[in-house]
Amino acid sequence: MTDRQRLWAPWRLNYIASARKGEPKGCLFCQKGKQSPNSRNLVVEKSTHCFSMLNKYPYNNGHLLITPYRHLARLDTLTPAELTDLFALANRSMQKIDKVLHPEGYNLGINMGRVAGAGIPGHIHLHIVPRWPGDTNFMPVIPGVKVISQSLAAAHRLLTSSRAR
Repeated sequence: MTDRQRLWAPWRLNYIASARKGEPKGCLFCQKGKQSPNSRNLVVEKSTHCFSMLNKYPYNNGHLLITPYRHLARLDTLTPAELTDLFALANRSMQKIDKVLHPEGYNLGINMGRVAGAGIPGHIHLHIVPRWPGDTNFMPVIPGVKVISQSLAAAHRLLTSSRAR
């Protein structure tokens, strides 16, 4: 390499090898989908075919996950009704977030498969990440450090409050 230095991370090989072993027993989304919305389980809203919940490890305040009740790994396996419900719930969720958190934009994403970044590769889910100017900084380059300016309990209260309706 000319003017660039290499960053060696030999520990990653162990992570990559262990990631190939498959999913942990039980599915978080299947379990949460059977529960009523509350701040302990982070479930915000339930609809006919899908539900929303706060991400326990958020990228930003109000980071939601929208997922179908059925355990499906790919977007193309959803029925038309599930697909419609997924995006209708995503729209309602963004309207709630707009009312109580006032973001200036959003990132939406679906990771299908472990190599695509899916933390739960067997159960598809849509990420809704509210964004504000200046919400990115140098902190993500420090291992294990994230700056989230609102607790999950406070975000849950806001998103389920009468202000969000």
